[in-house]
Amino acid sequence: MQLQEILYSQGFGTRRVCAGLVQQGRVSVADEVCTDASAEFEALGLCFSVQGVPWAYHEKAYVLLHKPAGTECSQKPSTWPSIYTLLPAPLRQRPQKGPIQGVQAVGRLDQDTTGMLLLTDDGKFIHRMSSPRHHVPKVYEVGTKHPVDAKQVDKLLAGVVLDDDPKPVLAAACEATDEHSLRLTLTEGKYHQVKRMLAAVGNRVETLHRSRIGALALPTDLAPGQWRWLTPADLAALQP
Repeated sequence: MQLQEILYSQGFGTRRVCAGLVQQGRVSVADEVCTDASAEFEALGLCFSVQGVPWAYHEKAYVLLHKPAGTECSQKPSTWPSIYTLLPAPLRQRPQKGPIQGVQAVGRLDQDTTGMLLLTDDGKFIHRMSSPRHHVPKVYEVGTKHPVDAKQVDKLLAGVVLDDDPKPVLAAACEATDEHSLRLTLTEGKYHQVKRMLAAVGNRVETLHRSRIGALALPTDLAPGQWRWLTPADLAALQP
């Protein structure tokens, strides 16, 4: 693949911009500056740097972000800063066939919810992780306003009716972890689901943090606002 095409596929700008970066000596491959935009390279496994910033070729982008509070999972936020501002420009600019470019969040978390968020430019991956048919478990650490009791846990496990759906919504797993906290596992995602489920059993969510998706836990060394690429082992742990 030509070097300018590699840069374009990774989100470093239009083909013309990418060719210009190479011709201006701003791209290095194997620690050597390359000024030939049409130079051919094996893309898979290629590592290069653009303006001194190292980058590795990824045919598809799979990213894990530790979402901080006070951010919106939207490219056009209404009130709070967008989570996409936490990502480097190439991830936001990766070319897509549709009108929206770059990686997209796999589901959404409310602005005050923190924790594990996946982003990708792979539409099939988004569908597989989001569809209730695949029953991908998502684990939430919930802080509550009122004490958690056994009756509330039992109701959440048995299923509660939300106002827009006559079919009961139930937790795949639920356990009290403290007087004012519980660990809740869901396999489907509805609007404000955790908050509405807790309200349905007479409690209220004060804090909400997603700690796990599938068998993959949020890394303890990934601070709020930080991101990293998903490894092959991570992707395997996310398989339903």
